[in-house]
Amino acid sequence: MGRVSEIHRKTGETDVRIRLELDGSGRFTGDTGIGFFDHMLHLWTRHGNFDLDLYVTGDLMVDGHHTVEDTGIVLGEVFREALGDKRGIRRYGDIVLPMDETLVLCAVDLSGRPYLNWQVEIPAVKVGDFDTELAEEFMRAFCFSARINLHLLLLSGGNTHHIIEGCFKALARSLREAAGIDQGESGLPSTKGML
Repeated sequence: MGRVSEIHRKTGETDVRIRLELDGSGRFTGDTGIGFFDHMLHLWTRHGNFDLDLYVTGDLMVDGHHTVEDTGIVLGEVFREALGDKRGIRRYGDIVLPMDETLVLCAVDLSGRPYLNWQVEIPAVKVGDFDTELAEEFMRAFCFSARINLHLLLLSGGNTHHIIEGCFKALARSLREAAGIDQGESGLPSTKGML
């Protein structure tokens, strides 16, 4: 049986249904109603080599905040559930990822202790139909729901699209590494005996 989880969460602001398979092929289906955000989730899926089915409706007549944050919450929950008991995982993942003029450092620890270190200056307030401040909101919602330690630092960059895309790709690649199975590890990679 694969590492798969599916969650449906409905509130007065959003209706989010996500199915995630960690050991996938990079397949993405669905949409959130926010084009740029869908693009980010699609490339996150591809670079993580996950399979993601996502169906989201939200109060976009207000703005994109609830849709983006709630998608992050549910995506974090399905990621955590799909990891199962975490036996045999590598636990840590990191990358320094170039995206044209942009360079992003990302490091994750699937420790069970949520923390976000976001040091990313974004020049523009909007890219397409996406409020760029929501990139940080998504990352916070995701890492706290997934219960991971996440560091994202912008080392250089000036194009808003490239900066946010670099962050999503770097997160995906780091998670792919951290959630990957370590053939030399049969238990939990922790002296505590739990993650």
